[in-house]
Amino acid sequence: MSTAFVICGALGKEVKDIVDRRGWDVDVYGVSALLHLYPNRIVDEVREKLHALRPRYERLVVVYGECGTNGRLDPVLAEVGAVQVKGPHCYEMLAGEELFARVSDKRPGTFFLTDWLVRNFDRAVVRGLGLDRHPELKSMLFGNYEALLYLRQVPNPRLAAKAEEIASYLGLPLELNDVGLGELESRLADLLEA
Repeated sequence: MSTAFVICGALGKEVKDIVDRRGWDVDVYGVSALLHLYPNRIVDEVREKLHALRPRYERLVVVYGECGTNGRLDPVLAEVGAVQVKGPHCYEMLAGEELFARVSDKRPGTFFLTDWLVRNFDRAVVRGLGLDRHPELKSMLFGNYEALLYLRQVPNPRLAAKAEEIASYLGLPLELNDVGLGELESRLADLLEA
């Protein structure tokens, strides 16, 4: 059965690693992670990608969470017969349901980082949200956060140092948790191997 994954670019490296390691015969197509700045466009981009791929693939798997789409991905999945990986967003997929719920309940004012977001923080957050041009927005956007939790996929001293810089920039205490791929791999396996 021919299968295509339509993935959020923020999970590209992780999904490629899973696919290669497991030897899955799937083709992977990305959608820009920067669309998180414009959640309305996520639905349109995913719809366009799915409709373009439907004639060539028997099975379409969307590796995207809710990510601000407010349930508007569901009808798109239904119209093309695609399935979606379980989880509201990549933070929960990578942290795992239990850790994410515990952190959210104990400290709801937590800002999450992943390897992708640490590598792309300046582009996706600072420039993406206009903080480079309007630094006064930083307190408005991040003033209610209490802590920064780095859900680290792969130990990397350079990324750990960058996470420290981000914490300093945001004025938040940093916690680092080595989660690896969390539940992303098992959730993909459940969809693909079912």
